[in-house]
Amino acid sequence: MFSVAPMMDWTDRHCRSFHRVLTKGALLYTEMVTTGAVLHGDRERLLGFSAAEHPVALQLGGSDPADLARATAIGVDYGYDEINLNCGCPSDRVQKGAFGACLMREETLVAECLSAMREAAKGRPVTVKHRLGVDDDAPEERAFRFVETLAKAGTTRFIVHARNAWLKGLSPKENRDVPPLRYEVVYALKRAFPDVTIVLNGGIADLATARAAIAEGLDGVMVGRAAYQTPALLLEVDPVFYGAPAPAPDMTTAIERFMPYIADRLSEGVPLHAIARHMLGAFHGRPGGRLWRRVLSEEGCKPGAGLDVMRKALSMITESSRRVVV
Repeated sequence: MFSVAPMMDWTDRHCRSFHRVLTKGALLYTEMVTTGAVLHGDRERLLGFSAAEHPVALQLGGSDPADLARATAIGVDYGYDEINLNCGCPSDRVQKGAFGACLMREETLVAECLSAMREAAKGRPVTVKHRLGVDDDAPEERAFRFVETLAKAGTTRFIVHARNAWLKGLSPKENRDVPPLRYEVVYALKRAFPDVTIVLNGGIADLATARAAIAEGLDGVMVGRAAYQTPALLLEVDPVFYGAPAPAPDMTTAIERFMPYIADRLSEGVPLHAIARHMLGAFHGRPGGRLWRRVLSEEGCKPGAGLDVMRKALSMITESSRRVVV
């Protein structure tokens, strides 16, 4: 099982649609959406997605079982393939709402939340994404008690970010890097709870690391920033993890096949930069990669920018590759 992590301000519908032309098998996630937003906000803007994005999961943020159940039912009606509860986000906003990573110390409440969500899910999988602990918690105690309590209450799939979350003193960005990774604790969780699905998240930068985690007995991996910043690695996912050919032979072909999606969104009034920003790393480390980023960054944000900008940027890649060959 391979998935691309939910990432705030990143994994919107345009990002997911781009990733889908690179891998058909990977499970994609929305950004975290709070129950309040789902229940009272612009649902189509928050939850709308295209059929081409399947399989796609909705990640919810909240701590009230009734609200989470209602939001889950709405997500299911929208057609999401999985509903996930966020128990790992350490941001100040999430802390003020008493959910996210705060819930690591409220495993009984989380069990109630997930039970209510399952009842509303109409058979769709309900999962939880969490950390190993909070602040100076001992992961060997906190994570094990958390998983044990939830597993006994019926939760069968856990996505484990292999770090503690520091609620005081570290920013959300620092929380993704500063707390040490403890993969060994995640492996130990799987040995202790062999009947539940354990997916590893955190610090996975390449598919070799992802494959090693599977070889250690884990059930899946979730890749975050690497999939976003170097999306070309997603072209290897289907052959490596699903025994299927890649949807496109190379990134240039994938982007050409993505052009109709871009054209459709432009015709709806979506500005090019809202889509192109997710594609800046497409040619990371490749000849012409810097020119690609420069054209999209500088010209893609101009009023009226369209497919001509994409084609110009792509021509930079073609020309740079030709020079290397010569």
